[in-house]
Amino acid sequence: MTGIPTTRAQEILSTLVDCVRPGRDLPVLLVAACAANVPVSGAGLALMTDTGPGAILAVTDGPARVMEELQASLGEGPCVDASDSGHMVLQPDLAVTAPERWPEFAAGALSVSIGAVFAFPLHVGAIRLGVLDLYRDSVGGLDDDELAEALAFADAATAVLLSLQATAGPSAMHPLLSTSVADRAEVHQATGMIAEQADVSLLDALALLRGRAFATDRGIADLAGDVLKRLLNFTDDGDDGRGPH
Repeated sequence: MTGIPTTRAQEILSTLVDCVRPGRDLPVLLVAACAANVPVSGAGLALMTDTGPGAILAVTDGPARVMEELQASLGEGPCVDASDSGHMVLQPDLAVTAPERWPEFAAGALSVSIGAVFAFPLHVGAIRLGVLDLYRDSVGGLDDDELAEALAFADAATAVLLSLQATAGPSAMHPLLSTSVADRAEVHQATGMIAEQADVSLLDALALLRGRAFATDRGIADLAGDVLKRLLNFTDDGDDGRGPH
């Protein structure tokens, strides 16, 4: 997780590079391969900043996507703690440990049947780059071999982030890495507005936003922008969410 790939991480990178195609970039390939090689249900790769979650670079479908979006919006959860502390956060039974530590995150995890989460910080020295998160739909920890494999994927993920930025040059940011810390901030702000409009929790507000994005086939960040511009609102009185007619 320090930017110097281990032998196993180098093997992972070599395999992934050979599979890169348009629409299947390295971060996407990496999380898919990680979920396939470590016994987990899903995986996500997110950038982290000194102030909290940044952009979600890649995530497998299903509950893992819900969890990545939830942590980014709430600013709490294993990935945030892993990044802040610089140490991996292993939670083999969320129902036991998470409700007190991360109340909103725990409620969301249990609602989509996530039983365990393992978060690995990606950093170079004191510089935090991101977090690799692994999700399981059952409780249970990683054994020694599984943990070693997860750590190898974390090393590979760190190398991917460094490589992407290196190709962009010293005065620019790679397009994949510049995807919107701003978008995440807008989603967070919009979630707060929706919670107030609909008189629901932040978790339920995020679910409303995600549901509308799915129903209208639009990006969650686009809809969040509409909420902030007051072009879209969510109320508890049966409003269709489109705002004034």
